Amino acid sequence: MEPLPSLEKIRSSASAQPLTDTLGSLLESSPVLSQTLVPQLHDKLQNLPSPLESYAQLIELAINQVRTWDKDLQAQFISGHPRIGETKNLSTFSAKEQGATHPTSTPTTPKVLARLAHLNAYYERRYPKLVYIIFVNGRSRAEIVRVLEDHLGLEHSLSIDGPSLDAAVPVEIGSQTWLGELDRAVIDVGLIAKSRLRSLGVD
Repeated sequence: MEPLPSLEKIRSSASAQPLTDTLGSLLESSPVLSQTLVPQLHDKLQNLPSPLESYAQLIELAINQVRTWDKDLQAQFISGHPRIGETKNLSTFSAKEQGATHPTSTPTTPKVLARLAHLNAYYERRYPKLVYIIFVNGRSRAEIVRVLEDHLGLEHSLSIDGPSLDAAVPVEIGSQTWLGELDRAVIDVGLIAKSRLRSLGVD
């Protein structure tokens, strides 16, 4: 993986490319990141009264900016992260976090992957326009299955298709419950980014 651009380069460069590269790596590349977050944050960084103190500060500035957006844009932002259990087209960081490239990780069974796929679909029926984001923090996919079941109020199960998706009663978009789930996901994207910094030995 290429080293991150220096903080001074990110802050002072007339081009937004160093910022795009950094945020794309730490927060996952997406159209809303490159088209909305990067231009907004680049302008803000140009006018900072003092130098950036850390990459963690940059992440905090980015997440705080995202939280000022309308809710549809925020939902697009979190959708830039892959679903838990996805195995294809993952960034280097996501592959490591999901155990796809770690040499000592225990391979995830097809049944666990199928269960995760069903739970993701159930979650997305429960919370329209949202995808399930969580700071994995070293937990295996099998452990995340139990975390997601608890989050959805479901019994622990090895079923790959139960309960039926029709049983997922949608939460109203814009309701307090939906907004709380969206905000939790945005915050967790920031936690994931800071964990990525630690894996690089920077802060």
